[in-house]
Amino acid sequence: MLTFNRILKGCLFTDGDWIESKDQDPQGNIRLIQLADIGDGEFVNKSARFLNQETATALKCTYLRAGDVIVARMPDPLGRACLFPLDGENKYVTAVDVCIIRNGKNAYNRYLMYALNSPNIRHDIARQSTGTTRKRITRKRLGELQIPLPPLEEQQQIAAILDVADELRQKDKALISKYDELTQSLFLDMFGDPVTNPMGWDELRLESVCTKITDGTHHSPEPQNSGYPYVTAKHVKPFNLDFDKKPTYIDKTSHNEIYKRCTPEFGDVLYIKDGATTGIACINTFDEPISMLSSLALLKLKSDIISNHYLCHWLNHGGVKEKLISQFMSGAAIKRYTLKKISSFVLTVPPFELQNMFSEQIQAIEDQKAIAQKSLNKSEELFNSLLQKAFKGELTEGNRERE
Repeated sequence: MLTFNRILKGCLFTDGDWIESKDQDPQGNIRLIQLADIGDGEFVNKSARFLNQETATALKCTYLRAGDVIVARMPDPLGRACLFPLDGENKYVTAVDVCIIRNGKNAYNRYLMYALNSPNIRHDIARQSTGTTRKRITRKRLGELQIPLPPLEEQQQIAAILDVADELRQKDKALISKYDELTQSLFLDMFGDPVTNPMGWDELRLESVCTKITDGTHHSPEPQNSGYPYVTAKHVKPFNLDFDKKPTYIDKTSHNEIYKRCTPEFGDVLYIKDGATTGIACINTFDEPISMLSSLALLKLKSDIISNHYLCHWLNHGGVKEKLISQFMSGAAIKRYTLKKISSFVLTVPPFELQNMFSEQIQAIEDQKAIAQKSLNKSEELFNSLLQKAFKGELTEGNRERE
């Protein structure tokens, strides 16, 4: 076992640059890579911030190269790593909360990336992190972490095995994304652009198509290992309630108190109303009673006027999100909708029969997507199993011989 400091001695092992908002330039030609661009083993390519050459030179920025390992020193999750895949000399820099690793002759970059994403190393990163409101790991502590370093040829062999397993799960992810694209395309084909309303559908306030609009508790109860499901913004993804990956629960007394005013039922629409992910909607798929945090709004619909599938797709449409933000959050430092503002959203309401046709087709797509999700669960289980074995010395013959 060697520390990262020893492995990377003589190589580039540094933080990104301290780049503030005032340093950025939308017309600049140097891309700023941020935390949002780093996924677990994959480059997300999500952010769109820039600065100009003059500023980058003045700040003495470190430029990224294709093949660099970039590591997130802040959540979520903390310590996730990927390879930087983009070519272009002196065209990309990164922020201070991203660590850059440009390894030398003794370490293979894909091996180091997989090591950082492995369960054991990720546990050590979490243990070495500091901070109360938001955890982070310093580069100094990251450099003190220990990882096994077999011969270079064996590192490449381990990475190749993990690459094959990762390719399987990426194919499953891509298929699920295709189904999501299909549903959005179907929405536009049937109803047109919900912002410009070219088909001239009726326009109604959200409160007129709902029987109730409320939110969850404003006082966070103590989390439990079991009990009643406690749903927060982190569980709500576009069109999908993703509770099982990070389940949270509360006791019966806390649940009963919350449930007096907020009674989510199967098929209700859940909508994130404050925080970084404001504006995302999904359908509640719990048959059992659940409790919600105040960051979520509960929308109970008039079932003869609007369907939950239609409303979810309307709320999740990119143009609708932008329009609502410009109307109701102009100049706000923190993204937040009040219940009063949500109630006053004006939405296009096509004939209910057409909405039902849409729901039926969406359900057929969702059934196929569920099959793809099961396949993804299996491929992720395989990948994670191999990842754990790789850094416990159980994956290759060379590792097992040394053990």
